[in-house]
Amino acid sequence: MEINLKEDAEGAGIFSSVKNTDDFYLQLGAIAGNRLGKKENTLVFLGEIQAYPHLLTMLKFLSQEDRYTYIASGSQLGVALSQTASVPIGSVSIEEMYPLDFEEFLLAMGCGEDTISGVKEKFQFKESLNEPLHNYMLQQFKLYLLVGGMPEAINKFLENRNIAEVRKVQHDIHSLYRVDASQYDDNRKLVIRKIYDMIPSYMENKKKRIVVKNIENTLGHKQFSDYAEEFEYLTNSGIALSVQAISNPHFPLLESENKNLLKLYLNDVGLLTSLLYSLNINAILHDEKSVNLGSVYESVVAQELHAHGFSLHYYDNKQRGEVDFLLDDYRNLSVLPIEVKSGKDYKTHSALDNFLTTPDYYIHHAVVFSNERHVFEEKGVVYMPIYYCMFYEAQQVTDNSSLIIPEIQLPK
Repeated sequence: MEINLKEDAEGAGIFSSVKNTDDFYLQLGAIAGNRLGKKENTLVFLGEIQAYPHLLTMLKFLSQEDRYTYIASGSQLGVALSQTASVPIGSVSIEEMYPLDFEEFLLAMGCGEDTISGVKEKFQFKESLNEPLHNYMLQQFKLYLLVGGMPEAINKFLENRNIAEVRKVQHDIHSLYRVDASQYDDNRKLVIRKIYDMIPSYMENKKKRIVVKNIENTLGHKQFSDYAEEFEYLTNSGIALSVQAISNPHFPLLESENKNLLKLYLNDVGLLTSLLYSLNINAILHDEKSVNLGSVYESVVAQELHAHGFSLHYYDNKQRGEVDFLLDDYRNLSVLPIEVKSGKDYKTHSALDNFLTTPDYYIHHAVVFSNERHVFEEKGVVYMPIYYCMFYEAQQVTDNSSLIIPEIQLPK
């Protein structure tokens, strides 16, 4: 049984006055009585539950009574959870949904699981693909830059491969995201829209980070902290990805964040290329020399890493320069620096070189992603093709037995 609570709030308001589980069951039975069975064969799907925050709290009691199986979803659920006084922790399992990542895009495009497994094995052993397979993967990756991971955009592309229709879907999604800002406090929704609209232009700047004085043309009258709620709204709602600066990196990175230096990326690379290039697909597919794809490549890597469980950070140091991404390297209890290159100068990276030669950072190695086919290591840098980014996972476990903590024996 599916119930769209946003539609209910805008219409009959059947669930608006529900105060307890008895009220809930009464209203549920009134509209779906003949379809409600037992727990093992009845799933109640509560869509857009953020429209009724009181139902978020009630999930705990619905779970305890165990009458049916429930799934709650919402496009603004992240915001609603952060604003709900009594979140039912322990009674619900929270799963964050993302646009399709590149591996899922490959599956949607008809690439076989055996092929993907074979490519992953090459990645794990730091080996290159043969040239035909590399060319195939790179072309699919460029298609992904155009289409992105929004399910509706992908389905539209699979229908007729018409990029104009895909762009129409992406334009509608982007417009709906802007409308979502209207659900925020009336005094701040225009500021949220302004920040969201400025993300592509920030990506084209050299530093790519948020410049506070440009948000409302304040000329220094406002500080970064004045916009903390707006930044949090954009990231909690899932329509933007935040990347925090680190100037003195040590594992774990969370201890070294600089809250006043922030990059924002759109949550889907297809939305970005739609805004930047519209119907001109040559900028992506044919490596036009006049077009710098650096921001697009950075965005897609941010999207992949975020979907795979990483907290996003970048390196910013006045003396040593800037590195695109820093990841917690849990295996080595260290930090993994990553540079993303879209051009042929992928071996030029002075900031990364400075980073690697800083003994206080205890870095094992670095990674550079580019269009280059060959996988090789040189001076502590592992060079990999850009599509290998789909295989990086925040917590890679190859042997579950390593997670079992043995009992501590009392000495005799």
